[in-house]
Amino acid sequence: MARTPAALRGQILESALRSFARYGFRGTSLQHIASGAGCSKASLLYHFANKEAILAELLAPVEREAVALDARLAGLDGEEAALAAVSAFADLTVRFRREMKVLLETLPERTAPADPALDGLGDRLADALAGRSSDPADQVAAWMALGGMFMTGAADPPMSDETLREAMARAALRTLGRASGGDGDA
Repeated sequence: MARTPAALRGQILESALRSFARYGFRGTSLQHIASGAGCSKASLLYHFANKEAILAELLAPVEREAVALDARLAGLDGEEAALAAVSAFADLTVRFRREMKVLLETLPERTAPADPALDGLGDRLADALAGRSSDPADQVAAWMALGGMFMTGAADPPMSDETLREAMARAALRTLGRASGGDGDA
């Protein structure tokens, strides 16, 4: 039975994500992606103009979720903002582990974000994590928590999603000085 174009496109994206996460963006060829998807390179190029187009499509769901998270956090302040930011960013990072790894590798080469709403997102997430505090200690802790969660997701440690999410949230809250870390808060 022949695959539908949508099914083949999905298999190409899954093959690319697996390969990018394992071998890196630069270390993955279009032929390798096509082979992993069980198609020819010509079939792959029918669906995607180049490797960068595949990358853009793979990262689009992460970007959409990040924009939605930013919008949810915009109206929150203080402890409520910090707790919501930790929980939501930990969830986002865990759900998109492989994409985070790919994003980490390709970040230095990326130019302006595809979605203008992503511009300054890191600053806004750190501000929410800091509970909107301008205290330098709170700001540094927020950046450490944000970077730590991002790096941990990109490292893709061998544990269940739930275990990773809980451990990540507890560690971030400890970094922010908002929880003891051993009481199950997250």
